[in-house]
Amino acid sequence: MAAHFAWGQTVPNAERQKQKKDRARIVVSQSLPKLDGDHLKVVLVEVNYGPGEASSPHSHPCAVIGYVAEGALRTQVKGEPERTYGAGESFFEPPNGVHLVSANASSTKPAKLVAYLICDREAPLSIDVPENILPKGASR
Repeated sequence: MAAHFAWGQTVPNAERQKQKKDRARIVVSQSLPKLDGDHLKVVLVEVNYGPGEASSPHSHPCAVIGYVAEGALRTQVKGEPERTYGAGESFFEPPNGVHLVSANASSTKPAKLVAYLICDREAPLSIDVPENILPKGASR
């Protein structure tokens, strides 16, 4: 059987299946922490970093799925190694992780992160980390 487009072109079934597979891919799949289902909320945030820009240390009270839409980002959550994610890559962060590094990996090109936050209560999306929580040698 063939698919029929509005302008009269037909595509064999095998080709149509390949197009569907190429069009959609699972970027990240992660089990979520236990959430209070009475107050669920999702927020989609676009974060733009200019060349060499970085965020100060912070945390998110909500689970975060991040997707690098442009450029490359350096990230490090307390207790984990620093990682660099390029355009098209994604990652998961559990609630309340302390972001020691959140920065554009390039000093010459911009970077764009799309962050999908899954919250189970009213809370700020980002919280500054007190100095006494930071590891020795880390600064804002």
